[in-house]
Amino acid sequence: MRTIDKIIIILILIVLCPVEDILAQDTINIPKKVKLRPKKDPLRATMLAVAFPGLGQIYNRKYWKIPLVYAGFGGLAYSVSFNTSHYNQMMKAYQDFTDKIPETNSYIPLIKWADPSTYDPVLYPQSYNPSNASWVEDNLLKSVDYYKKYRDLSYIGIAAWYLITVLDANVDASLSNFDVTKNLNLAISPFIMPIQGFMGAGLNISVICTF
Repeated sequence: MRTIDKIIIILILIVLCPVEDILAQDTINIPKKVKLRPKKDPLRATMLAVAFPGLGQIYNRKYWKIPLVYAGFGGLAYSVSFNTSHYNQMMKAYQDFTDKIPETNSYIPLIKWADPSTYDPVLYPQSYNPSNASWVEDNLLKSVDYYKKYRDLSYIGIAAWYLITVLDANVDASLSNFDVTKNLNLAISPFIMPIQGFMGAGLNISVICTF
């Protein structure tokens, strides 16, 4: 390579990057002590979360997630209790309405919008309306199915929430070793590289972590 070509390349590099930046590439500052975050074991975090809800989040030191974990379980447990209670109440009312025993009349307090004499064939066989009795029976059965459906969905929700907490613990542990510090910078600078006895120019791209 001719001397004139080398001079031209050096001049181009000086224009693109100041001399102090080129020379600075030969020196790096090594911090005396770098504090590294402790690594997390995804398998251990998963097993802890499976053993007891919230332990995986404690292991990952995501303490702010623990109230969310138990709030989810608490809400779903309340839903199970609420729907189960109403399901049992409606089931008993339906059974009492369809039997022939006058003493079993737990459905009367639930049907506040109608007079029992207009729909009850057991207590008021002379005055009841068959269409009203059929309508009451159908609505009681629909209420039984409604509360049974949402009780079962609440149980499914508990199982789904449990799996979500386990998955969350696993993902948090898996991602804990990724560096997301704000001190990472991308540096682009020109450099001279010998290629088969000739001098070539290129770009140097590097990731720099500042402390």
